[in-house]
Amino acid sequence: MSRDSRHLESVLHRDIPLTRDMGVTVLDWHDQQLRLHLPLDPNVNHKSTMFGGSLYCGAVLAGWGWLHLRLREEGIEDGHIVIHEGQINYPLPVTTDATAICQAPSAAVWKKFLAMYKRYGKARVTLHSRIVNVGTEEDAVTFTGQYVLHR
Repeated sequence: MSRDSRHLESVLHRDIPLTRDMGVTVLDWHDQQLRLHLPLDPNVNHKSTMFGGSLYCGAVLAGWGWLHLRLREEGIEDGHIVIHEGQINYPLPVTTDATAICQAPSAAVWKKFLAMYKRYGKARVTLHSRIVNVGTEEDAVTFTGQYVLHR
């Protein structure tokens, strides 16, 4: 596990205690892609699949964690990240442990986001995350979230 991954996992478990109970761990942060592990057992529902609320949290956390690490790389540590809005789809059940994945937005979107924050102390960015059953690459969950960074 990289230093950045360890840092994020520590932040999640300290500042968002629910992540400990959910068993969320950071798999890796590489090439501006964040991958989180979501174990089935602490998140199982009455149908022996992963609870929709846990999946929503995992998808939100993937975006939140991505933004946290990317801002840290930019040397921006004075802001507060909040989820403003989210849209989720559950095309497939999650029947095993899962991986939540968030990738970078386009370079132009990121550049505009940074410029807005530096100028106004507040900016919004839309991030896309997805969740897959471990061992597959087929999307079981897709999520689009609008995150706000403010001083």
